[in-house]
Amino acid sequence: MTAGLPDLLADSYARLLGEPLVPAGADAATWLYEADFGLLAHDTSADPLFVYANRTAQNLFGYAWDEFVGLPSRLSAGEQDRESRRVFMESVLRKGYALDYRGQRVTRTGERFWIEGVILWNLTHPDGTPAGQAALIRRWSNA
Repeated sequence: MTAGLPDLLADSYARLLGEPLVPAGADAATWLYEADFGLLAHDTSADPLFVYANRTAQNLFGYAWDEFVGLPSRLSAGEQDRESRRVFMESVLRKGYALDYRGQRVTRTGERFWIEGVILWNLTHPDGTPAGQAALIRRWSNA
């Protein structure tokens, strides 16, 4: 796991949404990785690459850590959904975050499913330097 990334996820979330992502006193790395919600993050590349996927997200999408990290994040959506996903992610870049997003996604084996109640937010270092975007997936269902 990328050192410091769990703290960056938690700190960016708290700065933008005004509430903690991780319970007080909990170790961010362990708590986020073991959480019962999906948590994904990608970097700021021109074609953003996943840099984080907690255990729930790995199970949901059907990728092991080594398969997920480095995967272009656009591949989390089916080909027919990638343009609407891209437009939405760009809107989050401008606004900072979005609440209660719902969209179709695809597993490693091509099975489609819905992600629901999703919170997306921009990852930024304390000095404001962009570091990527993250998604907290609260619910999911079959397509």
